[in-house]
Amino acid sequence: MSRVIVITGPTATGKTALGARLAKNCGGEVVSADSMQVYQHMDIGTAKPSTEDMLGVPHHMLGIVPPDEDYSVSRYVADAAKCVDDILDRGKLPVIVGGTGLYIDSLLSGRAFSQRGDVTRRRELEVQYDKLGGDKMLENLAKFDPISAQRLHSNDKKRIVRAFEVFMTSGKTISQHDEETKLLPPRYDAVKIALNFADRAELYRRIDRRVDSMMLAGLEDEVRALLAMGVPPGATAMQAIGYKELAQSILGLCDTFDAVEKIKMESRRYAKRQLSWLRSDENVNWIVWEKTPDLDFALSISTKYL
Repeated sequence: MSRVIVITGPTATGKTALGARLAKNCGGEVVSADSMQVYQHMDIGTAKPSTEDMLGVPHHMLGIVPPDEDYSVSRYVADAAKCVDDILDRGKLPVIVGGTGLYIDSLLSGRAFSQRGDVTRRRELEVQYDKLGGDKMLENLAKFDPISAQRLHSNDKKRIVRAFEVFMTSGKTISQHDEETKLLPPRYDAVKIALNFADRAELYRRIDRRVDSMMLAGLEDEVRALLAMGVPPGATAMQAIGYKELAQSILGLCDTFDAVEKIKMESRRYAKRQLSWLRSDENVNWIVWEKTPDLDFALSISTKYL
């Protein structure tokens, strides 16, 4: 089984810097695992690495789709797997770097995604959800997929619609499909390294400082440019933390100060969710910082796993 290495962790912990240094040191290439860095014209708010940050190392899966496109985890797995396989075929080490846990785990497992129906069917189901409401849709879902109906929240329109769509398309419930997928062997032999700070307060301070730096770097102008391009506020890309809040400010729904404070709050909440996801994985190797990331130390530790 092909060996890859993953550098992950919550936001603002030094993943990008360590990933580039590790790839450069080992003659590898970086594959981004960030659900928002895949979008074009979204550089500041997604902390997309600059040319200088890349250290001359090839980086993949950055800015590959326009911001008005609805990109998904299934598309990510298909696209990223091609990158990883190509890097392996050339005898190099794929270094997967990012904080989107679902994308990383799906890529490593080689997870097959259940077949989706056509757009017309999906729209019909969405209209049905809007008409009946989430509670009634879950009640109907429970008739053929009680496991999913129990697991989903009535407000989770996207996943409820998908559960109906998968069953109507394949004849299998989405929970059955997921169980079958879990039995498949993983696609890659992965070493997972997660970065974090010993003091949660220090992590949160770094997140707040990063948001301030993004604002100084022109994040508000970046969001204005996206809106001027015609990217709708409801687009998937515009739901990214930082973009959603500033779009509301630009559209006059709140003031900029409140938007920035909400970005900081949502970023801290996201970091907490990232940590919860990672802590449920017993295969993660942790590198925990005190005050300042020691990249030389992390590089030496990471190299030992190869």
